[in-house]
Amino acid sequence: MTDIFHEIEEDLRRDRLRRVWDRFGIYFIILVVAIIAAAGAYSAYRYYSLQKAQAAGARFEAASTLAEDGKAAEAQAAFEALAKDGPSGYRTLARFRAAGEIGAKDKPAGVAAFMALANDGTLPPVLRDLASVRASLLQVDTAPLAEIKAQLQPLADGTGGLRHSARELLALAQFKAGNLADANKTAQQAIDDPEVPLGVRNRMELIRTLTAAAAQPAPASEAAAAAAEAKAAKEAPAAVPAPAAAPAASAPASAAPSAPVPAEPAPATPSAAAPGPAEGGGATK
Repeated sequence: MTDIFHEIEEDLRRDRLRRVWDRFGIYFIILVVAIIAAAGAYSAYRYYSLQKAQAAGARFEAASTLAEDGKAAEAQAAFEALAKDGPSGYRTLARFRAAGEIGAKDKPAGVAAFMALANDGTLPPVLRDLASVRASLLQVDTAPLAEIKAQLQPLADGTGGLRHSARELLALAQFKAGNLADANKTAQQAIDDPEVPLGVRNRMELIRTLTAAAAQPAPASEAAAAAAEAKAAKEAPAAVPAPAAAPAASAPASAAPSAPVPAEPAPATPSAAAPGPAEGGGATK
């Protein structure tokens, strides 16, 4: 009897499973096929990406070799081509290298290329800051101080890794523009940073030494005298012609000469200078 009951239970179980499979089996098959297809597609994508990255790496290395061999025009063309159709990482690197090659022969064009990178919102902030520093490096000798300051001051006042380079370039621009006090202040700011690299510290100490005199405040007496002179010059009326010098006879009698002047002898009269004829005749008599 027990065997009959077991057989009946097995038949009922098989019937339930068959009904479930008939109802949901197609979906199970689709799910399995989708999982297998997704795994295959992912593997194919990884293989394709790897092959593309390897090809881009080879192109980047070839362009770098051209640059090292002095073939600037060919290197620039290779970097620009890679920047158009390469993977995202190599595309960004190629844009930086192309901008560097452009700036080596045409600084204004190089500045424009780096500023395009600095203003590209799709790049990470650190790469945009790097582009700003590279642009300032190209124009530190020619651009107005206000333009250099607008690009570098936010970086110099920040805490990013490029703050040291920004402070160095800003101090150099201020020094070249003759703004020695601000150059000394920027150099001191760089030196006081405990994380400043040794090379940057040495160069900033040199600028601080060269601008130390401009950073010292003037003595109080000299400052007061300069302020008084400036105020007097501002309040003084327009200059008028000086009066003609008075003759010596009009000098007041009370003004005694500083040293006694010997009186000139009076000119001799004819009668006193020599005896007349009558006097001469009387003497002969």
